[in-house]
Amino acid sequence: MTPTRRDFLRLGAAAGLSLPFGRSALAFPHVQASRPAGTGKKVLVLGGTGFIGPHIVEALIARGHVPTLFNRGKSHPGLFPNVEKLHGDRKDKASLDVLKGRTWDAAVDTAVYFPRIVREVLDVLNGSIEHYVFVSTISVYPEDTTERIDESTAVATIADETTEKVTNESYGPLKALSEKAAEAAMPGKVAVARPGLIVGPGDPTGRFSYWPVRVARGGDVLAPGAPTDPVQFIDARDLAEWIVKVIEDRTVGVYNATGPVEATLGIGKLLEACNAASGGKAKLVWGDAKFLEEQKVAPWSDMPVWVPPPASGGGMANVNVARAKAKGLKSRPVETICRDTLAWWNGLPAGAPERKLEGITAEREAKVLEALRSRSKG
Repeated sequence: MTPTRRDFLRLGAAAGLSLPFGRSALAFPHVQASRPAGTGKKVLVLGGTGFIGPHIVEALIARGHVPTLFNRGKSHPGLFPNVEKLHGDRKDKASLDVLKGRTWDAAVDTAVYFPRIVREVLDVLNGSIEHYVFVSTISVYPEDTTERIDESTAVATIADETTEKVTNESYGPLKALSEKAAEAAMPGKVAVARPGLIVGPGDPTGRFSYWPVRVARGGDVLAPGAPTDPVQFIDARDLAEWIVKVIEDRTVGVYNATGPVEATLGIGKLLEACNAASGGKAKLVWGDAKFLEEQKVAPWSDMPVWVPPPASGGGMANVNVARAKAKGLKSRPVETICRDTLAWWNGLPAGAPERKLEGITAEREAKVLEALRSRSKG
């Protein structure tokens, strides 16, 4: 079965929050682990050592706040030596006891999938924190939604709300139920961030990274659909900085936190930015959606980031982010994201697991390009 967009968001979230043990220097060379903590807000970070986590911790430190990490101590234990670390597993109710008797101004959780765990964590923290930030996903919306999605769009549901098996069908509904559990536990004190594809330095999934790396290789590059087909993603650093602002402002409510924030971005502009970031060595060769389907080139898996847009102009690649923008969400320039991602990826040693790339193989791409040229000649 061809992986769906939600498969890659789900699998990417899991991978991004559990990078291989001991690879902190390779995955996060940008993190200033020796920087001392400040004297601002005290923030409990549940997790904090996977893809988005270190960016959040770094942003907190940079803004003068005092993070405390709660995690198992297995992934990247060398990160942030000057930050307090409490060891435990949110999946193990008994290990939450280490949080009892402590107080923080806020807590942020980037990696919880089940409403039961949200309830158990907040049962311990309720009264110890005044603000809870839950990192959810735009996969809470049904994948076949064709309207322009905003925060009022109905979320996906699941028949068995007690299941704790994460599948393509259960991932989004379980995240939606977790949002609901958080608000029920701390009414009026919860901020929910719903990002889509999270990209940038440290991303271990190889999805977005496929494009700057492939374009930098040069030559004819198979480009999907039409240049104006919308794509959305958020740099992990932009998401992290916004989450810190949400904490500082004690923002509550639900927000679609993807991007670019300033304007709609077409796949063509993304690939042009990749080309500019690597010296303009590539030539984009466009294959329309019908041709790619005939060639069994799948959206999102073979052609990462891209899905054919519905005729309505809505869908999962054109999510409304005006609400988050009004609360300070910003996007750095696309060319900067492409350049930084390429530089990070190139800096990884051969064989590093983070160097894997999703997307069509070079051999298949060459065959599809040849078929495209043959069609043009005919």
